[in-house]
Amino acid sequence: MADFAADSILVLLETTPTGELAKSSAGLLGAAAGVGTPVAVVVGDEKLADAAAELGAARVLVADPGEQLTVPVVDALAAAFELVRPDAVLVSHSVDGRDVAGRFAARAKLALAVDAVGVSRDDEGVIAHHSVYGGMYNVDSAATFGAPVITVRQGAVDARADAQPVASEKLAVTASGRKAAVVESVHESTETSSRPELRGAAKVVSGGRGLGSAEKFALVEQLADVLGAAVGASRAAVDAGYIPQSHQVGQTGVSVSPQLYVALGISGAIQHKAGMQTAKTIVAINKDADAPIFEVADFGVVGDLFTVVPQLIETLQARKQ
Repeated sequence: MADFAADSILVLLETTPTGELAKSSAGLLGAAAGVGTPVAVVVGDEKLADAAAELGAARVLVADPGEQLTVPVVDALAAAFELVRPDAVLVSHSVDGRDVAGRFAARAKLALAVDAVGVSRDDEGVIAHHSVYGGMYNVDSAATFGAPVITVRQGAVDARADAQPVASEKLAVTASGRKAAVVESVHESTETSSRPELRGAAKVVSGGRGLGSAEKFALVEQLADVLGAAVGASRAAVDAGYIPQSHQVGQTGVSVSPQLYVALGISGAIQHKAGMQTAKTIVAINKDADAPIFEVADFGVVGDLFTVVPQLIETLQARKQ
């Protein structure tokens, strides 16, 4: 296949351990389509080109995954960049995505903008939008030279690209030979849960120290189940042993941008707000009327959560019947 569009945006699509496109793919391609022509890079099975086109990729470049960690993906992204010469490179702000983006930006000597909640374009190029200092400020960043490498927060972009005809090709990649760890074996760990994964969930119910104990934290899980939401927590709740650290929302935990975020017994320290303030609708329930969480909440209830939440659950259950 020949030339690429002049406004091409290179998008690295991650794959799951089971070989599917990661949930972040739709948002990344939606963001890319808003500022140019999405060209996807997939390091995995060629069959994933169909899924990428369905999500809006105008062109799909497919590379072999190899057995090493990270380096083959960076090599593939570098090869794609030389081929496409895009106006920007979009990568998921996941653990793996941040690793790849940092390595690639350093190798290609390009500017790196991390944890963007959106992108746009002006006369000089692509701009990354960020929510910083616990969501207190919205700032923009742009590269003074070259194409910016931008990591995008999962769930932050609502836009979705239109499905495209499948146009894929094999990407020729020259191995860099850089040192990397090798995957010798994979052992699948199966967890059964009816709740969505916290990162990227459309709805999240989080609990804080105000729950008082691990036993009472079950109230958070009950409301989450009624709403079909993921379960989150503040750092105080995690430190108190109410729930594992993998559920922590905040600067040192998971950053989420759901359609609905419900905070139960969370005071709203700046570290927590940094990880959830970009949620589209925030509902807070806390007995302290001066709790900082009310500063960012769209709807707030000042009251005893052990009285309010059971009534809320009962009302929601009644509506389902």
